[in-house]
Amino acid sequence: MQPAAASSRPPDPLPNSTIAGVPELAPAAPEPIAPATLRIHAPANGAFLGEVPIDSEAVVRERVARARTAQGAWGRLSVRERCRALRAVRVAIAGRIEEFAEAVAQENGKPLQEALTHDLMPPLDLVAYYESRAPDILAPERIPLHFVVNRASYLHCVPRGVVGVIGPWNFPFSIPFGDAFMALFAGNAVVVKPSEVTPLIAVRFKALWDEVCRSEPRLTPDLLQIVTGTGAAGAALCRSGVNCIMFTGSVPTGRKVAVACAEQLIPAVLELGGINPAIVTADVDIERTAHALAWGGFANSGQVCASVSRVYVDRRIEAPLTERVVQIVSALRQGDPLAHDTDIGAMTFQPQIGIGKAILDDTVRRGGRVRCGGEIDGRFFRPTVIDQVQHGWPITQDESFSPLLAFVPYDDLEQAVRWANDSDKGLMAYVYSGDEAAGRKIAERLEAGTAMVNNALETHAMPGTPWQGVKTSGLGEVHSHKGLRDLCQVRHVNYRRGWVPWVSRELWWYPYSKKGYEFWIRVIRTMWGGGMVDRILRVLGR
Repeated sequence: MQPAAASSRPPDPLPNSTIAGVPELAPAAPEPIAPATLRIHAPANGAFLGEVPIDSEAVVRERVARARTAQGAWGRLSVRERCRALRAVRVAIAGRIEEFAEAVAQENGKPLQEALTHDLMPPLDLVAYYESRAPDILAPERIPLHFVVNRASYLHCVPRGVVGVIGPWNFPFSIPFGDAFMALFAGNAVVVKPSEVTPLIAVRFKALWDEVCRSEPRLTPDLLQIVTGTGAAGAALCRSGVNCIMFTGSVPTGRKVAVACAEQLIPAVLELGGINPAIVTADVDIERTAHALAWGGFANSGQVCASVSRVYVDRRIEAPLTERVVQIVSALRQGDPLAHDTDIGAMTFQPQIGIGKAILDDTVRRGGRVRCGGEIDGRFFRPTVIDQVQHGWPITQDESFSPLLAFVPYDDLEQAVRWANDSDKGLMAYVYSGDEAAGRKIAERLEAGTAMVNNALETHAMPGTPWQGVKTSGLGEVHSHKGLRDLCQVRHVNYRRGWVPWVSRELWWYPYSKKGYEFWIRVIRTMWGGGMVDRILRVLGR
């Protein structure tokens, strides 16, 4: 994912402070200057949609301070009480789902149905998932001790405090607010910095949140804050005193976020995109696989960090599979994102079109053949299928984040696995096989945070599964039980077991002596030196 700075509208120039022909005798008082703003336009038609302020570092710090004040009461609530409160937010979004879907489609450019099912439905399901499970996930966890039998231990979860979320422009609701909801379940307050390209849906949700707070006393407006602006606002959020940052975006920006967080010794959860391979074996169901590759490659115009980018297909079925994909993609309807019969909408971010076009042109110069698509009309980039591609070309190495799908034939499976793993990124990988068991074995060999067999994209919408990358695709994870617990400080408590008689001192306390040293020599040899006691303990699993 590659969020980048959008241009802001500069303030109007001050009027001339002198009358023509008459010298100014004293400095005139300056005219009030309106705060700088970001003006947002619809990708599909350029229509003006609204504007948001470019928040200063002082504003960012003030919002974080207000969030921290609100977090105290929220963090003291039981997990079940927090779940009941967040249910009210879920119900409120669902009650205005058409309004939110249209707003996402307009601002982002994706088709209306994708706005509904990709951007809004997943976080609603995530809230429902954790409503019923967060109390158990965040419950104290006993640690069995095997040697010091007069002690016991457990882990308990404590909210981190304030979590900063820096969101991308490709899923302007699902990603930042999915992260925000998880942080809230864990007892944190949240400050969300949406992408400067698509900030309006975040502002709209903040208004809904404040509305829900009027009827749900456990929620307060300050518990969820929004800051808007360019990348400078995101940088300010990283150094504002938050206790954790969750970032989704490009690798270069992710590195800067990681450094900023490391300097403050706070955790960073980073999701940084991928150039995701698919391996297709000769025994696949060609019809299902072709549909999966078409949707996996071109949903949201290919602006998905998990998009299928490079397809390594057994040479024996390359021709029929590619032909069927071309037929499906050629029939996709591109146009107005708000029309119900639109399959492919507009590209969200103008510079991304140039990146995709450069990679496409390079591929053609090298001998790649465009089977369909490739045309660009304004923000509309026609889905493009390319074959006769060789592994190692930039199209198989560089994330285009655009509607390009490259087909590379392979002659043996080992070659395909090597090629699939030949990348500095490792977010998603896909395997298509007629044998599910064989497909799973291939999937286990792929260097990716998630590998799917005979499907595409969907696991980000499965909140019980981890969303994570390896290599340069990220650090940490969101979703899953572990992802929720990671948004807490998991603290350890160790205490005396009540049934063990109290002793005046432990055997390893002061004073030390030769007799004590020899005693511990005998203990070590008896318990861990391979003798009878050692063997008995191994049998007992201790």
